[in-house]
Amino acid sequence: MNGDGSADRKVGSHRDLEVYKRAFGLAMSVFEVTKSFPREETYSLTDQIRRSSRSVCANLAEAWRKRRYQAAFISKLSDAETEAAETQVWLEFAVKCGYLEACLGGDLYRGYDGVVRSIVGIIANAASWVMPSGRTGGNP
Repeated sequence: MNGDGSADRKVGSHRDLEVYKRAFGLAMSVFEVTKSFPREETYSLTDQIRRSSRSVCANLAEAWRKRRYQAAFISKLSDAETEAAETQVWLEFAVKCGYLEACLGGDLYRGYDGVVRSIVGIIANAASWVMPSGRTGGNP
């Protein structure tokens, strides 16, 4: 899954996907910045933003394994898109609450915009990603 939503025949696993790599890097950045969030946010904002950022990656991995069935593939991609949007909301809260510098929050937010655009592109081209009937693994 390239950034433009087209299939890349050299992709062997979800870890090879550019969108997965970007989402993983963003999730790790979210993890790092949330280390400095106040203790009273541990069970609310901190946990929520870490969970949603990681869930983008998990749903991309699940989507990759569900390529046998276009509807299931699209459903998991849609879940990944939703989790990316949720992460953006938590980033906004973190900035407004003063836990995250606006510049860094904006960079992360824009990073998730790119992830969402890539996922939407993949959904729009889902048929090129779904495995032909009878295939069980590997590339589409």
